[in-house]
Formats: sequence, C-alpha cells, structure tokens
Amino acid sequence: MRIIPLAGGLVGALALSQFPEFSQQYLQRLSGAVNELRAVTVIVDGAAAVAGKTREEALDELRSGNSALVSDMGAGLAERVERYERLRGDYEALRPATPAGRLAKFYRLRDPELVQATWEHYQPAVPVTVDGAITAGVGFVAGWAVIAGLLSLILSPFRRLRRA
Repeated sequence: MRIIPLAGGLVGALALSQFPEFSQQYLQRLSGAVNELRAVTVIVDGAAAVAGKTREEALDELRSGNSALVSDMGAGLAERVERYERLRGDYEALRPATPAGRLAKFYRLRDPELVQATWEHYQPAVPVTVDGAITAGVGFVAGWAVIAGLLSLILSPFRRLRRA
C-alpha cells in the first residue's frame, strides 16, 4: 500500500518542480502587460489633470457620458486602469521574490488571460536549479500526504471491521 502514496509524491514532485519556470514566464508576461497598461493609465491621468479632475472623476464622467460610445469607452478605460493597478501590485510583489519564494505568493499568479497565455506556450523541463529541487520536494511531500491521507480515510472503515 505504500506504493500509492509514493506515486502520489512523485507526481506532486514532478508537477510542482515546474512551478519556478512557469512563474518566471508568467512574470515576464506580467511585466509586458504592466508596461502596456501603464501607457493607457498615463494618458487617462494626463487627460484628467488637464481637465482639473482626479482619475476617478474623469472615468466616472466618461462612464456616465451622454452617448453609448462615450460610456463604453469610459468603461473600457476604467477596466484597463483597474487591471493595471492590480497587475502592477502583483508584479511588485513577485519581481523581487526568488522562484521558490514565488511559490509562497502563488495567489499573485491570478490574471486568467496571462495564466492561459503562459500555459499555452509553456514547455515543461527537468529542473536543475535549487529552486526546482525545493519546489519538487514540497510537491513530493504534498502529493504523498494527500494520497496517504485519502487512502487512510478510505480504508479506515475496513480496518475497524478487520479488528472486530
């Protein structure tokens, strides 16, 4: 019965060992998205300043525009500015972290568009770095623990019957 948790540990190690490279590629895409959205945000902020308004006041005015076109453009600009702020926060949290350190901040890899684009172009590789070994070890322990725990839970009624 120990072979099944061992297999779970190996699968966990293999899967999680890929995290450092995946997170690195995600970080590169995140950097590009932040730079692209920064340009939009600078334009919105500049236009707001010229009009003597804050960013939010300008976006609110656009969203409540007198035509569908203006309000749609305002909503689109507001979404891009909000995404910029969210992605910039994620980038600032992930950039200084080591690849293994990014594992503790995995929740910052949360932009569905960027995750999908990264996954579509990701090529798995054998990890040969310390970070790859650390995340593989974490994956092994997690995979072993999950499978062993599930097996124990599933088999516990049968052990009680056998003892009785």
